[in-house]
Amino acid sequence: MSQRFAIRFLVVDDEESIRKLCVTVAASMGFTCMEAANGEDALALLEEQPAHIILTDLVMPRMSGLEFLERVRNFLPRVEVAVMTGHGSVETAVQAMKLGAYDYITKPFTPLEELRLFLRRMADKVELVEENQFLRERVDTETGLHGIVGSTPKIQDVLRMVARLKDTRTPVLIVGESGTGKELVARAIHFRGSFANRPFVAVDCGSLVPTLIESELFGYEKGAFTGAMRSKPGLFQSANGGTIFLDEIGELPLEMQAKLLRVLQEKEVRPVGSNQRVKVDVRVIAATNRDLEVEYRAGRFRKDLYFRLDVVTIRLPALRERRSDIPMLVHWFLDRHSAGNPVQVTSAAMKCLLQYDWPGNVRELENCVQRAMALGDGKTIDVADLAPSVLSHVPTELASIASVNSAPSTDLEAIERATIQRVFEQVNGDKVMAGKMLGISRATLYRKLKRYNIGPQPDIATESHRLQ
Repeated sequence: MSQRFAIRFLVVDDEESIRKLCVTVAASMGFTCMEAANGEDALALLEEQPAHIILTDLVMPRMSGLEFLERVRNFLPRVEVAVMTGHGSVETAVQAMKLGAYDYITKPFTPLEELRLFLRRMADKVELVEENQFLRERVDTETGLHGIVGSTPKIQDVLRMVARLKDTRTPVLIVGESGTGKELVARAIHFRGSFANRPFVAVDCGSLVPTLIESELFGYEKGAFTGAMRSKPGLFQSANGGTIFLDEIGELPLEMQAKLLRVLQEKEVRPVGSNQRVKVDVRVIAATNRDLEVEYRAGRFRKDLYFRLDVVTIRLPALRERRSDIPMLVHWFLDRHSAGNPVQVTSAAMKCLLQYDWPGNVRELENCVQRAMALGDGKTIDVADLAPSVLSHVPTELASIASVNSAPSTDLEAIERATIQRVFEQVNGDKVMAGKMLGISRATLYRKLKRYNIGPQPDIATESHRLQ
């Protein structure tokens, strides 16, 4: 089997010569190698960088190989762990296999090829499991599990990362433009893995009131401030044992970034107004649409927090970078919102959708599909049913076949006017509802109504002031 990814290998043994020998053999096989002299150091390494294959001695100071094996099986249930014994203790090795060890190998390794073949068998099993897992994830994505839909290479890479991370506690940083589905990926990592039955708490850092961020995240004690009539646990405590998703982490003030870093390092929070610290065990998944490396170089984000979060980074492609996924996404949204009534998309409308750049990414596409379903005849989506932002990019040859109220037109302004007129009549002149259906702000709608002389004309200045 060809190796699809770099196998991460960890050897745990208190004898340096054994460790060096194992690392030499594993490195010659293309593995990424780590080593530890005891179980405690090995567990600390695994918290920072999970391994695919672990080879551990059974007899070690401070923590036995069996105890280390049990800790690993609870911590990383999918990792393959094999044991080494130099004492001919087959009984202990068999006990290790009952605890979930892959197999055992005796020291010294004679001939050395025996160790190489042993590690190759372990790697083959890991690759087979990963390959099958990837295929299952691909089937999942084609049926829209957790809304991650697509089959392009960039989305397949994202799904592979989800598959590898879902059973770990490794911090994850998800980077991508607004609307690319960062929270969907965070939820997939949590709910597809062994922690699915544990809490998942999503926090929009950009929407937190600056003066209340600390009490929201870490909780507060009764009487900590005016209005604190009772103690309240924070969001970190609510996520204890599970995952906390910190969306738009780049929006946090620098002072709060320092406190967050302390929580991640010490794994404990101090509620506002309390002198006591509370232990928390949470996996942190952060997301941002900013380039945090640029931000910390500019002094707007803490460098130490960036490196604490940037253990594993998942970069989500913009929709314009994976246009071939658009038809699959469109039909996924149609199935999701059509309540069982099949809706077709004309080839002209689909061509328009494929040629638009989608600055709002997948979220904008979903809104566009919902709007088109609301405006269409319930059976077919045509060019005229698409949002004005999409229509503004319609090529002349496509605009010429658009049908609005059964009257063909090559004038994009006529298409826009007819679309707004139809929506305005459909909602009986409700400007708020019309704006939502059209996907534009009320201020923009008022300007369009005046421009096209549709309905009673509002005073734009008065309305704009009222909306502020």
